[in-house]
Amino acid sequence: MPIQPTPVEGQQTYSQSVFPFAYTSDEPCTLGQATQWISENRERLLEEANTHGAVLFRGMGVESVEGFDAMVASLSLENFPYKKSLSNAVRVNRTERVFSANEAPPEVQIFFHHEMAQTPLFPKWILFSCEIAPQEGGATPLCRSDVLFERLLKERPEFAQACENRGLQYSNVMPGIDDAASGMGRSWASTLGVDNKEAAEARLAELGYSWEWLASGDLRATTPPLPAVMELADGRKTFFNQLIAAFCGWKDERNDPSSAIRHGDGTVLDADAVRHAATIADEITFDMNWQVGDVVLIDNTVVMHARRSFVGKRKVVASLAQMQTQSFQVA
Repeated sequence: MPIQPTPVEGQQTYSQSVFPFAYTSDEPCTLGQATQWISENRERLLEEANTHGAVLFRGMGVESVEGFDAMVASLSLENFPYKKSLSNAVRVNRTERVFSANEAPPEVQIFFHHEMAQTPLFPKWILFSCEIAPQEGGATPLCRSDVLFERLLKERPEFAQACENRGLQYSNVMPGIDDAASGMGRSWASTLGVDNKEAAEARLAELGYSWEWLASGDLRATTPPLPAVMELADGRKTFFNQLIAAFCGWKDERNDPSSAIRHGDGTVLDADAVRHAATIADEITFDMNWQVGDVVLIDNTVVMHARRSFVGKRKVVASLAQMQTQSFQVA
């Protein structure tokens, strides 16, 4: 099989890992060959995604959304459908497993986050694929959160320990109908999988949220305390949260970042330390500059992702797998 590990431009090295790990085919590779190889090497590939954070597959014969769906299926992971997620983003389903990445306009920057770390439910794995590469910009920045947290412990130890001990609590306003102009414009009905206010309240209570109905018909929901730091099975600690995205980017006609996030005990965040965490993330970013047919497998507990603004048409599709739950008790 011609599929082999390959260095890529901008690849980073950390101890015994590289970021991202990458495979390319040095000979023409059909989709059938690629999916068979992935299926046969599934355990190793998932282990590599955990160790390195992300694995890029390039030149694997993916020419359509259906081809990406086949790549996802070859990993034999439990599907986490968009309709069951609590994602804030407006998305469009393309297959049972595949949906569009955030539908926010091209000029909107989406800041670093772990997918759904701001909710009690999150995916272990994320897969992205490029259907249409943009004319300009549109990279998906990736950041190793274990590396970020290690630096944060050295450079802002009090803040790092406060995050670990106190966790975080998020508040956002969900519109009554989908707002595709916002990076967090998914309606409360779609987010909660309900069709009336009574069912919404029952779902929020089940999840441990508090809430307030606004005169506009929008819904302000506040999460229970959630972790800000996750310890992995190998002992690594990752900065697993949506702190940077909430602090820097949760802004639209309904939401103000200054009221979007607190520590889990209700105390205000150290704004300078949050900005420093964002600076570290920018310094250790790998920009995933898309080529059509690229597929990236990400361990969502290890790597944050974002989206740069772009010019021209851009279509990146995504798939989530293996739903996990999280809860937190403030120390």
